[in-house]
Amino acid sequence: RATMKTVCVFAGSSKGASAAYAEAARALGKEIAKRNLRMVYGGGNIGLMGECATAAFEGGSEVVGVIPERLMPKEVSGKTVGDVRVVKDMHERKAMMNELSDGFICLPGGWGTLEEALEMITWQQLGYHSKPIGLLSIDNYYDGLSGFIRHVTTEGFIRESHSKIPLFGDSPDGLLDQMESYKAPRDIVTMIKEETD
Repeated sequence: RATMKTVCVFAGSSKGASAAYAEAARALGKEIAKRNLRMVYGGGNIGLMGECATAAFEGGSEVVGVIPERLMPKEVSGKTVGDVRVVKDMHERKAMMNELSDGFICLPGGWGTLEEALEMITWQQLGYHSKPIGLLSIDNYYDGLSGFIRHVTTEGFIRESHSKIPLFGDSPDGLLDQMESYKAPRDIVTMIKEETD
């Protein structure tokens, strides 16, 4: 069972086409503050990342932005909310975000958000961590990904138990509740060893 003191938020650096996304980002930030959680995010104050971090910070949460040197200029990312940790590159950024966090939430986003989510899911499948990973599916944003995961599982590339690693929810409080009661499945390495013994 996961005890979360710090949650990492992966989110788009733009606000997206629907106003519902920014509204949800702010609601998530407020919920993080309400639960007295620390928030880790990708730094800066733009897009959904900035909306969520600002709401959490204004609600009284400690906020830590982890930002690579290349993205530091204000014209690229804006001013980071809360404490800033500058790292060399994207790999270091993800490693530090993982190290600082007890769970991960993905708001709507693009390539970066998807890549971060999928890497954390993969790390768990391999047994590198057992932290909950939630995707906030505002206006069914992540329905396509959920369907794709079912397809990949049916086609035999993901085990049934590992297809349940990503948690999907449509409200910040509901998703955080799911994450709080999450228990990671056995990792693939352990499963393969047991099958070959």
